[in-house]
Amino acid sequence: MGGLQTDAELVSRALAGSDAAFSRLIERHQASVRGFLRRMLGGGWAEADDVAQDAFLAAWGSLRSLKEPAGVRAWLCGIAWRKAQDRIRSSRRGAARDNIWLETVETPAGISPEDRMSVTAAMAELPPDVRACVALCLADGWSHGEASMALGLPLGTVKSHVARGRARLLKALGGPDDA
Repeated sequence: MGGLQTDAELVSRALAGSDAAFSRLIERHQASVRGFLRRMLGGGWAEADDVAQDAFLAAWGSLRSLKEPAGVRAWLCGIAWRKAQDRIRSSRRGAARDNIWLETVETPAGISPEDRMSVTAAMAELPPDVRACVALCLADGWSHGEASMALGLPLGTVKSHVARGRARLLKALGGPDDA
């Protein structure tokens, strides 16, 4: 094999029956998917890994439904998003989950423990779809368009969710709530 294959090339090979090509796609994108799921579920690594595994299995089974092979990362995160929503609906764990999340959430260096707790609490209070948009666009650096594709939400909805989420987080840090 020469050089690095594109996602579209790997999808084409996977559709032709190559398990190795699909495995390479998963290896390439699993960190994004798992990081997104950790932020969404707030239950740490184990739960995110369980949901990611479910998403990857579902992706293998529905690979033919991928309309744009070059957009496989967003497609995988979209499947993971739907699996996460199922998990959230079926297993509301309340305070125990929130406490675990408060201990494991990633925040940028240089933020005080008090501010970290405020941001974490504010994220936990966001509705799941707003939290997903904030996690992808603000924490992971995705474009609004990528998040729209992954989450199956209209672009305008993603933009308003990100703006609303940013304002809530800034307010939690003591900033103006109309930012």
